[in-house]
Amino acid sequence: MIQWGKSGGMSAGGIRGTPVLLTLAAVLLCPPESRDVNLPADLVFHHGAVYTVDAARSWAEAVAVRNGRIVFVGTDAAVAPLIGQHTRVVDLQGHMLLPGFHDSHVHPISGGIELGECTLTDLTTEAQILDTIRAYAARHPEERWIVGNGWQLPIFPNASPSRQLLDQIIPDRPAYFASADGHSAWVNSRALALAGITDSTEDPPGGRIERDPNTGEATGTLREAATGLVERLLPEHTSADYEAALRRALGLANRLGIIGMIDADADEPKLAAYQAMDRAGRLTARIVAAMHTEAHEGLGQLSRLEAWRAKYSSVNVRPVAAKIFADGVIEARTAALLEPYLGTSHDRGELGVQKDTLEALVAALDRDGFQIHVHAIGDWAIRETLDAIEKARAANGHHDNRPIIAHLELIDPADIPRFRALGVIASFQPLWAYPDEYITELTEPKLGPARSRWLYPIESVLRTGAIVAAGSDWSVSSLDPLQAMQVAITRRAPDSTAGPAWIPEERATLAEMIAAYTIEGAWASRAEKISGSIEVGKDADLVVLDQNLFAIPPEQIHTARVLLTFLRGREVYGDDRMKD
Repeated sequence: MIQWGKSGGMSAGGIRGTPVLLTLAAVLLCPPESRDVNLPADLVFHHGAVYTVDAARSWAEAVAVRNGRIVFVGTDAAVAPLIGQHTRVVDLQGHMLLPGFHDSHVHPISGGIELGECTLTDLTTEAQILDTIRAYAARHPEERWIVGNGWQLPIFPNASPSRQLLDQIIPDRPAYFASADGHSAWVNSRALALAGITDSTEDPPGGRIERDPNTGEATGTLREAATGLVERLLPEHTSADYEAALRRALGLANRLGIIGMIDADADEPKLAAYQAMDRAGRLTARIVAAMHTEAHEGLGQLSRLEAWRAKYSSVNVRPVAAKIFADGVIEARTAALLEPYLGTSHDRGELGVQKDTLEALVAALDRDGFQIHVHAIGDWAIRETLDAIEKARAANGHHDNRPIIAHLELIDPADIPRFRALGVIASFQPLWAYPDEYITELTEPKLGPARSRWLYPIESVLRTGAIVAAGSDWSVSSLDPLQAMQVAITRRAPDSTAGPAWIPEERATLAEMIAAYTIEGAWASRAEKISGSIEVGKDADLVVLDQNLFAIPPEQIHTARVLLTFLRGREVYGDDRMKD
C-alpha cells in the first residue's frame, strides 16, 4: 500500500520518491496542447503505485496518455483536469504500474512452433516423457515424423536418452525431439537411418554424435551441429505455421507484460512472419531481430544480412542485429572453457567460431552497422568474444552499436570489468541462477567449486556499472519476467521460500532487475528514448501488476500477476479482474 510522508514523498517497501516534482516536470515538459485542460487524455491511470524507472527511480500516483504517448506523470489530484467525458479511467486501486517489459533474448516464433508440437518441458521423469510421446503419436497417425521438444537433460543418465527408448513406442516413424536447451536432440533408429548416421559416421564440425563406449554405436543423442544431420530432414513449416506460432507467442508474451523482444536467432521465414503480422496490424510487441549467421560462411553472408535488413525493416520490426554462436553449453561439454572440464586432461569444449573468423566477422558486422549478438556460455568463449569486440572497436571506432553477449554462465573475474569498458551489454537469463539439477548434477561437477563461484555473476557485473539486460531464452525456460526477477534476487528456485542463497554474493536487487527488464532492455533494443520508463513524451508501454513488488517479500514476487498490458497506449492484454 502506498503511504504519503509529511514532505510529500511516497514510500513503498522503503523506496521514496518525489511525485510533487514529477507533477511539476510533467507540466513543464508536456507540449502546450497536453497542458490544455480542454484537451482531455485518452487514458488515465490513478490511485496506483507507479514506479517510473526514470533516472531518479521516482514514484507517482497517476499517469495520463494521449495518442499513445504519456502526457502526465504525477499525483491523483493533478491528473484530474485531464479526465474528460470519453477518457478511459483505470482505477489502479493501489496496484502497481510499471513500464512494459523488454525480453532481450528470446525465440518467439520457434517457441510458438514448439507449443504446437509434442512438448515435454514440464515433465520430470522418464516415464512421464515416454507416456506423453506415446499418447501424442497415437493422436497423430497422419504425421510422417513425430517431432517434439523440451526434454530436460538431467532426467537421463549422462544427459543422453537412448534411441531404444523411442524405438519402443515409435518403431515405424522417424522421431526427433529437441532438448530444452536447444543444444541436443534425441532421435530414434528410424531417424538415424534416414539421416545415414552409422557407426562409422564422423562427427560434423562443431557437433558430436554420442556413441556407446563399448560398441561405438550411435546412442540416439546428438549434440550441437550434429543435430542438423537429422533436423534438415524434418517437414518444412509453412508461412501460415510461422504466423500461427507468432500469434501464440505474442499472446503469451503480452499476458506476462512483455511488449518488446529481441528475437535471438531469426532467419528469413521468421522475418517474413513478423512483417506479415505487422502489416496486418496484429504485431503486439516491438521486435528487434538478431539474424542467424553461419561461421563457415564468413564475410560472404553480409550481403544477405544487408538485404534482409532493408527488406524487412519497419517501425515495429527492426532486423538490425546479427547472431553468432561462440560455443555450446556446459552440461553437454560443448561450452568453451579456459581450463579443461574436470575429469579430463585436455577437453576444453570447442569454440563455435574460430578466433580469426570471429574477429573478422565481428569487425565487418560492426563496421556495417549491425548490432553484434553473441551466444557465449563458457569463459573462453566470453573472452574471445570480448577480444573480438575490442578489436572491432579499435578498427572501426565507436559506433554506438551496443553489442550484446548473452547467457554468460561462467565469466572469468578478470573479464567482468570489460563489459563496461567496452560498452558491451550483458544479457543474462536470470531464471537460470539457482541450483537446479542442471547446476548440481551437470555443471558444478564439471567445473569444481573455484570456477563454480563465478556462475551467473549478475551482481558482480552490475557493480561495475555495465548495462545488464534480462532475457528468458524462451522456450528454453519460462518467459515470465517476474519469476526471473525473483530468482536473481533470491538465488533460489522460484517456488523456494527459505534456505540459503546460491552464491549469495551475486544476489541482485529488485530495482536492478526491474531496470534490466525495462529501461536497460529498451536500451539493448535502441528504444530507450521512447520506451522502458514512465516519463512524459515516451510511448505508453505499460504493465499493471496486482501487487506492489516493493511491498512483498522477494520470495513472493513470482505470485504477482499481470492485470493489463499496453503497447503505445493500446491494450494488448487485459485480465478479467480489470474489466471496465
